[in-house]
Amino acid sequence: MRFELLHPADQLVMIISRIYYYGMTTMSGGNLSIRDDNGDIWITPSGIDKGNLSRADMCQVKPDGTVIGPHRPSVELPFHQEIYRRRPDLKAILHAHPPTLVAFSLARVIPNIALIPNATEVCGKVTYAKYEVPGSKKLGEYIAEEFGKGFNTVMMENHGVVIGNKDLFSCFMAFETLDFCGRLEIDAKKLGTPKALTEDQIDIDRSITSPSLDEYIPGSHSSEECAGRRDLCELIHRSYDQRLFTSTQGTYSMRLSDGSFLTTPYNKDRKYIEPEDIVHIKNGMREMGKKPSRATRLLEEIYKTHPGINAIIIAHPPAIMSFAVTDAEFDSRLIPESYISLRDVVRIPYAASRLDVEGTAKIFDAKHPVVIVNNQCVIVTGTSLLNAYDRLEVLEYSAAAMIAAKDIGDVVYITDDEVKAIEKAFHLEG
Repeated sequence: MRFELLHPADQLVMIISRIYYYGMTTMSGGNLSIRDDNGDIWITPSGIDKGNLSRADMCQVKPDGTVIGPHRPSVELPFHQEIYRRRPDLKAILHAHPPTLVAFSLARVIPNIALIPNATEVCGKVTYAKYEVPGSKKLGEYIAEEFGKGFNTVMMENHGVVIGNKDLFSCFMAFETLDFCGRLEIDAKKLGTPKALTEDQIDIDRSITSPSLDEYIPGSHSSEECAGRRDLCELIHRSYDQRLFTSTQGTYSMRLSDGSFLTTPYNKDRKYIEPEDIVHIKNGMREMGKKPSRATRLLEEIYKTHPGINAIIIAHPPAIMSFAVTDAEFDSRLIPESYISLRDVVRIPYAASRLDVEGTAKIFDAKHPVVIVNNQCVIVTGTSLLNAYDRLEVLEYSAAAMIAAKDIGDVVYITDDEVKAIEKAFHLEG
């Protein structure tokens, strides 16, 4: 999808609906705006149900203050106008009150965005604006003052967050990533002390780009390939809706019977990915005109090393990532389903999957289908796409259950004898 080709009113509808239905704002809370090339500000209306907005509900505010539309503009219009005045480079603003970021705003603490490698780049430096009455001139001045200092992500004391950027989707990416970091930090603190990455560690991730593979010109597409593209998109969308992925993070891949494989493109919105966006990797070459996942070399090595692995998912779900950013041990001996699906989960150092592709690929086998990479991701393999996806869900649900148990009592694991009985009953002894 070419998001930038949508009319500003349609962009506002798409993103505010996405925010609302992900539980990141209330029916009456939050507002978005876009400044177009004419200097007009398109903004969400005041007091209208965020879960049922249409393009016709959006307000157009001319440079002279004239309002076009059936409703009053958001009460927060003044701070949007003041931010745009001080920052001519910004073309969109997002303001919302997701529960996680409100929690941080109540404590006057900034979420730790150095727990995972790309968050600092997406969010930029984060600061706070002083509290004032919503819609007041003073609040607008406080917020705009921080933007005037060069910040693009501004937390608001006892309120929420405001993000400005070059376009609305970039605002949403930063918003979603900041909220993810907040949820990750809250859960991680229940397990132990979260470990932030150093700038040098973050630089390792920044230096890794999508592989520069030779291109091939695709001819016909087999029915197997078409089905694979369809199935990948269906599960990618489901993973996003299940909060297992964020908008531009997460990799899916499946092997085809001829030994080639399909994978997700680099830096494409997972919510709206389509079959034509999927990248075919064949004989070490990429489909012409497409940029594959940065993990393509790892995918290729895992498939080469393990003929029985036919699908791989690399994801960053918040519950299991809470283990990845602390020293807390994840043990799958929780319920029979967890052990049957996950067996023994391996943990490797940060960036190991990038820097030692061959070594990482060798880890996987029937007893070790899942790897946690510290502060980075989880890598889940399967005999089929559905098998890998099921493992990813079981992994995240199991991690969430362990975190929740911390508020109840000590976790009691299935015993060694009980594990042996499960292995015997489900033929897992090998």
